[in-house]
Amino acid sequence: MSSARKLWLGLAVLLVASFSVLLWAGSEIFRAAPPIPEKVVAESGQVVYTRADIEKGRQVWQSIGGMQLGSIWGHGGYVAPDWSADWLHREAIAMLDLWARADGGMATYGELPAEKQAALQGRLQAQLRKNTYDPATKTVTLTMDRVVAISNVAAHYESLFGSDPATLELRKAYAMKQDTVPDAANRRALTAFFWWTAWAATTERPKEAGDAMVPDQRGVVSRQVTYTNNWPSEPLVGNTPPAPLWVWSAFSVLFLILGIALLGWHHAVSHDKEEAGHTIPATDPFATLRVTPSMRAVAKYFWVVLALFLVQILLGAITAHYQVEGQDAYGFALSEILPYSLSRTWHTQLAVLWIAVAWLGTGLYIAPALSGHEPKYQRFGVNFLFVSLLIIVVGSFAGQWLAVMQKLGLERNFWFGHQGWEYADMGRFWQWYLFVGLLLWVSLVGRALWPVLRDKTNEARHIIGLLFMSTAAIGLFFASALMWGEHTHISEVEYWRWWLVHLWVEGFFEVFATAVMALIFTRLGLIRTSTATVAVLFATIVFMAGGVLGTLHHLYFVGTPTAVVALGASFSALEVVPLAYLGFEAYHTYKLGQSTPWMVRYRWPVAFFIAVSFWNLVGAGLFGFLINPPLSLYFMQGLNLTPLHGHTALFGVYGMLGIALVLFCLRGLRGQMRWNTGALKTAFWCLNIGLALMALLTLLPLGTMQLLAAIEHGYAYARSAEFMQKPIVSMLVWMRVPGDMIFSVGALALAWFVLRLWIAPNRDTALSGEGEPVDRG
Repeated sequence: MSSARKLWLGLAVLLVASFSVLLWAGSEIFRAAPPIPEKVVAESGQVVYTRADIEKGRQVWQSIGGMQLGSIWGHGGYVAPDWSADWLHREAIAMLDLWARADGGMATYGELPAEKQAALQGRLQAQLRKNTYDPATKTVTLTMDRVVAISNVAAHYESLFGSDPATLELRKAYAMKQDTVPDAANRRALTAFFWWTAWAATTERPKEAGDAMVPDQRGVVSRQVTYTNNWPSEPLVGNTPPAPLWVWSAFSVLFLILGIALLGWHHAVSHDKEEAGHTIPATDPFATLRVTPSMRAVAKYFWVVLALFLVQILLGAITAHYQVEGQDAYGFALSEILPYSLSRTWHTQLAVLWIAVAWLGTGLYIAPALSGHEPKYQRFGVNFLFVSLLIIVVGSFAGQWLAVMQKLGLERNFWFGHQGWEYADMGRFWQWYLFVGLLLWVSLVGRALWPVLRDKTNEARHIIGLLFMSTAAIGLFFASALMWGEHTHISEVEYWRWWLVHLWVEGFFEVFATAVMALIFTRLGLIRTSTATVAVLFATIVFMAGGVLGTLHHLYFVGTPTAVVALGASFSALEVVPLAYLGFEAYHTYKLGQSTPWMVRYRWPVAFFIAVSFWNLVGAGLFGFLINPPLSLYFMQGLNLTPLHGHTALFGVYGMLGIALVLFCLRGLRGQMRWNTGALKTAFWCLNIGLALMALLTLLPLGTMQLLAAIEHGYAYARSAEFMQKPIVSMLVWMRVPGDMIFSVGALALAWFVLRLWIAPNRDTALSGEGEPVDRG
């Protein structure tokens, strides 16, 4: 059996086993999810909330932007608070103040002596952590004191989400527009949803067999974890990291060290085993590439990529500025036209869209380039898909604007407005439309590659087969966004949503990119096809070994049982293993770029590939593992250390890779034109320096400050207006400006470079001795 066949078999076994375990983990999450009661009643029988109130409240929350305005269970935006943690803290304080007035004669809990505070805190924990949900009647019963506290907190939220002058300053601090929820009944329902998320975070779930690995100590009452594994950190109610988080965080470090050691051993024994005598072509093989009509039609995809990229940067600047002025932009009431939740929605959505369009365009370009086959009506299909993508972007954005401005109505919001789930915000109609478009993309790429896939004598068919499989997976796995309904339990939605965000973006796009890069370098004749085949299949196995089950590290605190936390901790550590050796990959790519004089034409695309390796190590590796272990994420989820990883990994890896792929495609489309490599040089260095400054001057120090605050005072304080409005925080936010400006210059330079290739083309008549255009950069 050949090496390639063995690797294919190993990959197949790995994927079947990994997805089987992932599906089992999903069933466990669904089973252990916190229940949604039919009724919430006081001991007197008074109905506080109903399931209908909670469900309607979630609809209201989704319609105003959902996770884009604050967060729920740590997932979402960073300027407004985490509503689960905020409600929990406010309800606890309200009860303590009530008891302080009744028992201690003091106006507030904070005025009591320390010993009385400790006594009331113990009473609070006993009452809030006790699970009073009755499965038979599906009812939660609350004490009258708690009902009074809930009423007080609900009044605060009804004021905050309206236009009450009493909470105006807090709305500004949270970057909320006036009358975020103009309907009073909807505001009341919203409080029911927020209360339920806080109830799940502080109520101990029923103990099951196998929950405790340590026998109970005599005379000590053991305490079960809450439905969210004691998240968020809240000292008042006894929410502290449970023992399994400590244990599996330690084991994750061991798995990381073991994985790096094994991969290091493999690298040592396989290093420099490539066949000797490989001859590099004297001229660029792509220089004689026949550009087909469909390949030429792909150019417009790359124009849209740059337009979306520039708009995303503008929206990012607006979103960041909201943290300074709240509702305005330099005195202009921007929130009345473009609220924060909407600017952040479009900013995050465009980040995925422009990168995805770059890769979709690459697939449509590279397929005929590899096979030399132009199927009938291929150009029409490329153009039809392009128009569909534009309709999806415009239509979904319009629906989201109508939703956030509360002009669409709750009945139509789920299908045409704003779903409220970060990175899965577009309405269900637009998700179906995009899914059909992706299937069209798969068919267009597949029919162009079909002659090569059928040719058993083609040495590159293994890599091309992997390329097509990843293409099919990208199309099919977007269906995970269709797996939940409007009223599906949040724990289930989060499970499927991370299939979309983690497996779709971080999984199969990674395999697609690996295969495309290998095919580019083999087609250029820089490496042997047989060597590239083994390397790509092995890299895919290593990546997917941790990548599939690593999805679970996003799900530690959504009603997840301990066994699933252990799996997520173990395999998310393995995700970092291949990233530890990216320095070798970067050096290998650099050597390929220097291997022959005509490779100077690809100097800047290769430079962007090298940047991908760097940011993979830093953004995905260092900053990713910083937050991935359960104990780390317990305190860091939803703090600015999360976007530190998000920005440096999403743009640093996938964005840089998208740009590199676009530039390689442009070498074929406009290869005989003189390239303004000065603009490319500016773009490369400004994008990298700007991203580094954003990370080091703002996100890292601000996230570290929040982390210290969360550990010492609890999570609610680290996300509170009191903390986020401190002068030093404002200073750190303003320190984003230099990095953002440099980054913007890089984006404009890239756009100017591409624009000049069409509006001011200059054919390069100066040829080198090898017959190739000279790179003048």
